Amino acid sequence: MWPHERSLVKQLAGKPFAVIGVNISEPNSATLKKDLTWRSISDPRTSGGWGPVAKKWNLAGTPTIYLIDHKGVIRHKWLGGARETVIENAVEELIQEAGEREKKAEK
Repeated sequence: MWPHERSLVKQLAGKPFAVIGVNISEPNSATLKKDLTWRSISDPRTSGGWGPVAKKWNLAGTPTIYLIDHKGVIRHKWLGGARETVIENAVEELIQEAGEREKKAEK
């Protein structure tokens, strides 16, 4: 999935968009620093199961993608990933909504 996230970060630079990764496997910090160009945190599994972030977000499996709007509301959740075009269309829709909100606030 990283190549798609990387292309979104590049394509949407300067727009109200951010990628935040939560990695549940043991981190290889050298790989993460080299391959990821966005904020990423480590939430490895423990002997008790999921890590604290995964538990709080009720993670059911991986990969799981959450799309959060400019108000902090989860608008989409894809378990097992989703087609790239589905994600891109949903992101673009939320960016447009955020832009419209900014325009209203400026008036």
